[in-house]
Amino acid sequence: MLRVYNTMTRKKEEFTPLKEGEVSIYCCGVTPYNDSHIGNARPFVTWDVIRRYFAKKGYKVRYVQNFTDVDDKIINAANKEGVSWDTIANRYIKAYFEAMDALNVRHADVYPRVSENMDAIVKMIQSLVDKGYAYEIPGSGVYYSVEKFSHYGMLSGRKLEDMEAGARVEVDEKKHHPMDFALWKAAKPGEPAWDSPWGKGRPGWHIECSTMSLKYLGEKFDFHGGGSDLIFPHHENEIAQSCACLGDHHAFAQHWVHNGFITINSEKMSKSKGNFFTVKDILKEYPGEVVRFFILQTHYRSPLDFSDERLKEAQTSLARLENTHRLIGELSGKQGDAETAMNLAGEAETLRKAFYEAMDDDFNTALAISQMFALSKAINIYAQEVESGTSFDRKDFDRAAAIYSEMASIIGIFEQETAPAEDELTDKLMDILIELRQEARAEKNWALADKLRDRLKEAGVILEDTKAGVRWKRA
Repeated sequence: MLRVYNTMTRKKEEFTPLKEGEVSIYCCGVTPYNDSHIGNARPFVTWDVIRRYFAKKGYKVRYVQNFTDVDDKIINAANKEGVSWDTIANRYIKAYFEAMDALNVRHADVYPRVSENMDAIVKMIQSLVDKGYAYEIPGSGVYYSVEKFSHYGMLSGRKLEDMEAGARVEVDEKKHHPMDFALWKAAKPGEPAWDSPWGKGRPGWHIECSTMSLKYLGEKFDFHGGGSDLIFPHHENEIAQSCACLGDHHAFAQHWVHNGFITINSEKMSKSKGNFFTVKDILKEYPGEVVRFFILQTHYRSPLDFSDERLKEAQTSLARLENTHRLIGELSGKQGDAETAMNLAGEAETLRKAFYEAMDDDFNTALAISQMFALSKAINIYAQEVESGTSFDRKDFDRAAAIYSEMASIIGIFEQETAPAEDELTDKLMDILIELRQEARAEKNWALADKLRDRLKEAGVILEDTKAGVRWKRA
């Protein structure tokens, strides 16, 4: 039984899909005006694992993620560079895909853009005007009347009378209520604009996601997600617009899932504060799978403090799992029909069950990964027994190896193997170094033998002397 924490109800709920065997997901995407930072990456890595998990459980998943390619920040960046707004948007959409590809984030089924859905956005705004939920301020734009929607605040738990105009809410004395927000903004010089019944202009921030999620997923869909900073006002306003338009406050997303912040010294990371690290820059120092693993070692709803030390810890931990992955590869060609790995296969089945139970408990990747480490340890112990002379049991070992691979595929690791040519060169060089060390030992040149071992260790390579010969692995 899969249980998911729903921000709307503030509790874990048993998940029942709207359509049997299918799962529909909408995740708020980036505003492409700069390179994505590690805080931007967390929701996309999180939803990538959730999506993989549902697929592994046999569901047909439809995943939609938008690009907010019409926005003040994009326009400001374009004006500063003296280029068009879409030049900026396209540049950083390309950069987004490069960063997410490096993190093994699989592409969404649809990536709708605001600029490509103007007709649908205008149509939805007109519907809200017609139903009395929105009004025009000539020369300013069209605004949503929050007082008209009696359920306003049901996601964030805020009361309208206690609210004040906050971030991204433009204060205008002509608005009916200070929390009324823009659905359509009147055109200004130097900004892109589209035709509408209220004159040329462009949409407000919130209406885009309401329009695109309904367009690509329908009036009701299973999940809506994003960072915790989107709960208010963005997702609150999405609910107000969508439910008012549909005439049903139970419509729209059925489960709201929000990931915790990434912090720097316990302070929220953000571009506005300048305390952020781009994925592009982090990838110069660490492989993408290390960054992904770093994110997933903490439950998605918990805060995650970013530091170079934490990344190094993640790199070391991932290396342990990778060494087992390589060990499995080494043993995959070994022949044997003894019945010596039955205990290993049984333990693997038990750990697989625990892995799935962890994922069924609100997608607890941290606990799931701990089951993978337990299986890694069991496989390593069995490999040592085989090296010590125990007969090899191919069938049951393969079952344990398959479960290990299954876990890895859900977490999304071991997908960036070194290129074959590089692997072959590395193996040949290591064979040469190991041969030189063995010759030094045969000649009792312990100083040279120890020097070779120590220098390799400094370079991140560990030598292991076994009965079957010398093995090497990355530290």
